[in-house]
Amino acid sequence: MDNAAIADNFTLLSKLMDIHGENSFKTKTYSIAAYHIENLDVQIKDTPREDLFRLKGIGESIGNKVIEMLDTGKLSVLQEYLFNTPPGVVELLNIKGIGPKKINTIWKQMEIESVGELLYACNENRLTLFKGFGEKTQKNVQEAIEFYMLNQGSFLYAQLEELFPQVDGYLKKLFGADKTHVTGAYRRQELTIDELEYIVLDETENIKPKFQSAQPPELLEDSSATLLYKLKNGLKLRLYTGGKDLAEQLFLTSGSVGFIDAFEEHFPSRNYAGTGALNDEAIFTRAGLPYILPCLRESAAIIDTAKANQLPVLIQPGDVKGVIHNHSTWSDGANSIEEMAKECISKGFEYLVMSDHSKAAAYAKGLSEERIKEQHAQIDELNKKLAPFRIFKSIECDILNDGSMDYTDDVLASFDLVIASVHSNLKMTEEKAMARVLKAISNPYTTILGHPTGRLLLSRKGYPLDHQKLIDACVEQHVVVEINAHPRRLDLDWKWIPYAMEKGALLSVDPDAHHLEGFADIKYGVLAGQKGGLTKERNLSSFSLKEFESFLAERKLKKGLL
Repeated sequence: MDNAAIADNFTLLSKLMDIHGENSFKTKTYSIAAYHIENLDVQIKDTPREDLFRLKGIGESIGNKVIEMLDTGKLSVLQEYLFNTPPGVVELLNIKGIGPKKINTIWKQMEIESVGELLYACNENRLTLFKGFGEKTQKNVQEAIEFYMLNQGSFLYAQLEELFPQVDGYLKKLFGADKTHVTGAYRRQELTIDELEYIVLDETENIKPKFQSAQPPELLEDSSATLLYKLKNGLKLRLYTGGKDLAEQLFLTSGSVGFIDAFEEHFPSRNYAGTGALNDEAIFTRAGLPYILPCLRESAAIIDTAKANQLPVLIQPGDVKGVIHNHSTWSDGANSIEEMAKECISKGFEYLVMSDHSKAAAYAKGLSEERIKEQHAQIDELNKKLAPFRIFKSIECDILNDGSMDYTDDVLASFDLVIASVHSNLKMTEEKAMARVLKAISNPYTTILGHPTGRLLLSRKGYPLDHQKLIDACVEQHVVVEINAHPRRLDLDWKWIPYAMEKGALLSVDPDAHHLEGFADIKYGVLAGQKGGLTKERNLSSFSLKEFESFLAERKLKKGLL
């Protein structure tokens, strides 16, 4: 172990101790030791042990730890701190602009344990509620995280969509628009994507020279059929090369492995090549099937659905008529209710459902009972002013640890509808999570179950649930299941949409918007919904104002609340 490695261990130990709130004098001892060791003009590993303690900055305590590292390759006290610190918290040290003391606040006070969770908190405008985190700091942290995450190799669909026009335009300029076609996970609308895949109708030896430049991308794989590059921003770009028939190439690279295998099993004598088509619709025509959209090409089941001529008419972004689940400056949002309502009107929406946080969410300025009355009075005034547009009174009510709601039934009765969500104590067993969520679903005032698993894509798995029992309970209790449209949530996962629709559940694509720009996330919820075969008829936010009002009244009647 050389000086640099020893110094790195002491530096990391010092930072971890600061994160844990240890005595600052003690933590500085290790950072100072790291500085001196890094600047020594001799290698400690080559220094006789009896001379070690004579080196500048190395006293008895530090010296003994150096010897431990030289003998074992490890530092036990550092390993202990690493064991007691969530890996995601340690990773926060990679984010420019937040040091150990700020990380202590993020972990201990905000209860955030990963980079992705911190970015989500920035999107929710939550950092500004804590000492030492102003608007400027929050913006800088958000930008630093976005830069960091772009270089990690895995992308949200929404992140990749921002990069797509630049990459698409560049490839078409190099190889021609008629020879360059996006395929793979991006064409299939996957929620997270590791590689952006393209078909380039040319030979590998003709393609490679065109990527040579002053700063060429890194070539990771090279064969006659595929090239894999890593771009400067961390994105992996896979090019399928050498093919002559576009329809065949598009078909074989757009579906999941399970879908392609099932298709070949259903149609063993299939003939992909020789269509001369500019897309892959001809493949399905030859098989006697209606066209299966790329977003649906995940499993064998969709082939049976197509054979029965029962493919769904998928929901489209324009089918969403109302914006459900939004946060204003009353809690942790960035805009007033009036600003959000006027933005909805300008975009052609018919209604807005305000769902600020409940009182347990103190970190988000959750509403007390008194503030609820004040907010409702403001909404009444705005409804008079903005008619026929309507703002509905809602709350994102915390599901407490025992499954009870954050307010009494008398308070819940004052809302037009209630979104029930878990925000705290997320580390649960399936048994605990199910008991907690099922109790909330059984509350007669729970209208929508918000982001059912609490997951954050690429950051947090979410708590384990028995999805079938959960959906069955929602159907039985007339509770809508949310498809939270934030690109980091997209929760309920699309894989459970077919089961939900089969059981007669009603779903709702909701943006969980904390600022005006958040309304645009509806699109990503719709794209995720499409993968599960969601139709506008089974989506609550596609209901017109009149239909939505009727739904709320009928539900209250069914639950005995009228």
